Amino acid sequence: MSAIALVPAAGSGSRMASDTPKQYLDLLGKPLIWHTLNALHQVVALERIFVVISPEDEWWDGYDWDGFGRLVVMRCGGGSRAESVLNGLQALSLFTPSDAWVLVHDAARPCVDPAQVDGMIATLGDDPVGGILAVPVADTLKRACNEPLKRARSESLGHAGDDTRIAETAPRAGLWQAQTPQMFRLAMLAGALETGMGPDITDEASALEKQGASPRLVMGSPWNLKVTYPHDLQLAALILSARKDA
Repeated sequence: MSAIALVPAAGSGSRMASDTPKQYLDLLGKPLIWHTLNALHQVVALERIFVVISPEDEWWDGYDWDGFGRLVVMRCGGGSRAESVLNGLQALSLFTPSDAWVLVHDAARPCVDPAQVDGMIATLGDDPVGGILAVPVADTLKRACNEPLKRARSESLGHAGDDTRIAETAPRAGLWQAQTPQMFRLAMLAGALETGMGPDITDEASALEKQGASPRLVMGSPWNLKVTYPHDLQLAALILSARKDA
């Protein structure tokens, strides 16, 4: 069985507090996205790996991508991750069968294990819907109050400025933390995104769920972290360095 990968990489990574887009931040001497693409290129079942970047991207051409023989760049990124994925799928549909398996993977997940992706493809090959890598939630979850306390009350408690407080403990039973890749048929995913685009669509699975489908949960790994904040970059470096030395 074969599949293709789609990597949306048109975002700016505003939460990283950097002028450099997150996908191009330095990670062990190379741009972060290099490590992501390197991991995907170790997945034998992936025929092609498509990267969706912004039409205005001025960074991509400044790096050396030699060695990534299955890599195809598409400059059709949108204003959001979901839009970039949909634009990429629509471009793929011009030359790819509608029932082709597409694995959407975050550019900012450089520590994904190629063996787990291979296993995911094998597990979902005959699934009528598809599925995602995910891990069961282990930590206790707290829901914050809808409105932070007013400054006056915060100061009366000895704190400076607004304060965010716990509203309740959320039950974690049955909860999983979604990861990527997320694997679905091209036409099915494109159709779900076209009809269900909105702020509540935070990943590909949520678009399918909105259509009444139930994607399968495939056990992932806690090491498959998403680089979102500056300290995540340090964690990714530790994981990749340890894997290299193992």
